Amino acid sequence: MRAAFLGILGLLAAADTACADAIADFYRGRQVSWILSADAGGGYSSYARAFAPYFGAHIPGKPTIVIQNMPGGGGLRAMNYLYSLAARDGATIGLVHSGVPFAPLYGIKGAQFDPRAMHWIGSIATARGICVAWHTAKMETWQDLLEREFVVGGSGVGSQMETIPAMLNKLFGTRMKVISGYRGSNEIYLAMERGEVQGRCGGLVSSINSTRPDWFAQRKVTVPIQVAPRRNPQFPQVPAIVELAKDERTRRILDLALAADDMDRPILAPPGVAPERVTALRAAFHAAMNDPEFIAQAAKQHLEIDEVAGETIAGIIERAYALPPDVVKAAQEAIQY
Repeated sequence: MRAAFLGILGLLAAADTACADAIADFYRGRQVSWILSADAGGGYSSYARAFAPYFGAHIPGKPTIVIQNMPGGGGLRAMNYLYSLAARDGATIGLVHSGVPFAPLYGIKGAQFDPRAMHWIGSIATARGICVAWHTAKMETWQDLLEREFVVGGSGVGSQMETIPAMLNKLFGTRMKVISGYRGSNEIYLAMERGEVQGRCGGLVSSINSTRPDWFAQRKVTVPIQVAPRRNPQFPQVPAIVELAKDERTRRILDLALAADDMDRPILAPPGVAPERVTALRAAFHAAMNDPEFIAQAAKQHLEIDEVAGETIAGIIERAYALPPDVVKAAQEAIQY
């Protein structure tokens, strides 16, 4: 019996080795297309460029990862492509806006995908959103947002840059006006510097730290509110929006609206990718996130990193889609999808 048991172990080990070799053979010498739902020059691109070399190095076969920017519709264009058109062999992956997987939940007609069918590899960071205003706008406190119009930039339906202002207007009575049509955060930051818009709401501290590291240090911008369940230690005096919830119903709406914060910078593979390749990509993601050289590089570029496992992302999405219809409807009305 002992000999038989050892024989079975040997066969299993040989099968694992063969599987690993097959995955390495598939990726060796191959280019992996990494689809980004944002334009070049913004926070998403900064993270992707920093992470890609380490991610590729830890995938068996060490493929070259080629970044392809696919902005549009607040991230819907890239997500639809990954769901319906992208190759399903593991040689195409994506990095999408964290709020996009929830668009079908709210009945967005342009969202032609089911995020529960996607393979979630992992997320590079968690997020604590903020409203950020250019210093000349004089939007320094929450009270300022309640009393005066605040003109912010947006990148399309599904983007938090548009849903967050709508939610704050609905639930709290702020007076935000969204100027839509920008290709991503970088264009909005440039528009702020040119005076086209006063700020951005739903933006991320990590995005500004990585692309405009002088903004906070030189007080070029102010932060009147944190659109998050908890305060970011970088702004201990600025309230988090959940603190201002007037009742339990408002709090539940905020919980759903802010669910994406715990899966910021999510990486995914299209439906239908072979399970063993998904497993290999998840293992490579974990190894890259814990690679000392990547950690040092992220710190050098002011990128805030916080590993979230693919299984955790899938769980967040599943729980959101299992919420009672009345809660989803209330959130949908607040976000004005």
